[in-house]
Amino acid sequence: MLQRDYTTSQLDVLEAEAIHIMREVAAEFERPCLLFSGGKDSIVMLRVAEKAFWPAPIPFPLMHVDTGHNFSEVIDFRDRRVAELNARLVVASVQASIDAGRVVEETGRRASRNRLQTTTLLDAIEENEYDAVFGGARRDEEKARAKERVFSFRDDFGQWDPKNQRPELWNLYNTKIRKGEHIRIFPLSNWTELDIWHYIQREGIEIPSIYFAHTRKVFERDGMLLGDAEVVQRGEDEPIFEAVVRYRTVGDMTCTGAVASTATTVEQIIEEVAATRITERGATRADDRASEAAMEDRKKEGYF
Repeated sequence: MLQRDYTTSQLDVLEAEAIHIMREVAAEFERPCLLFSGGKDSIVMLRVAEKAFWPAPIPFPLMHVDTGHNFSEVIDFRDRRVAELNARLVVASVQASIDAGRVVEETGRRASRNRLQTTTLLDAIEENEYDAVFGGARRDEEKARAKERVFSFRDDFGQWDPKNQRPELWNLYNTKIRKGEHIRIFPLSNWTELDIWHYIQREGIEIPSIYFAHTRKVFERDGMLLGDAEVVQRGEDEPIFEAVVRYRTVGDMTCTGAVASTATTVEQIIEEVAATRITERGATRADDRASEAAMEDRKKEGYF
């Protein structure tokens, strides 16, 4: 007798949920966009968007908030992937915000453009009249993100108030907003870092080379390894040395650290992530380690 296996894998369930969310947004909102930085979470989100609307093209633009201090490998990958999909890319530039006097660049050894992204993002949302913005945030990353709804309401100032969020019953989402308000959409909310890597492995997805172990010039600061770069200010007590490292997450070079690693394949990365007890943000993001409330403060200001 022929036996059929009707079991559904965890990745299939997560993918189906994310596809449902994307189709709901495309049906309910007028001007959605997807934040795409070239990092692993946005890469997975983009693959889900491909599947959600295949064989039609992705029906909304991609947007990257570019600090001007991004890793060159990631920017190269971003542009190549956008060209492959023949998608529209909107680049919101932090440097343009600085030049226009919208924000003031920080100075000093720990200067970073990371917080300045908030103004640039909100300006781009207002200018393009986006009413829904897809982000790759996951609840397992840290405490503030764990509070998020899948559909995260933002007021007409772009701010997040945890007391002003809508109930979410199963897969029923409240999409009603007034002009000037918008919703941040997190289709990967229920994924973990390990789920992301298993999905990349299953789908055979290309990722930027800095996610794999490589030799890089780095220096140590607060127990983290920061890459040597022209935009990263270094003190005399922070000598440069070479190390074999990889990046668990990518962002602004001034505050994104590497981890010592010999993982050169996705399979080896999965083994490494499965064994670690430190979240990727806790291990690699200097701006979020400064205070437990750092991310929640940024969310209330209008960023993720």
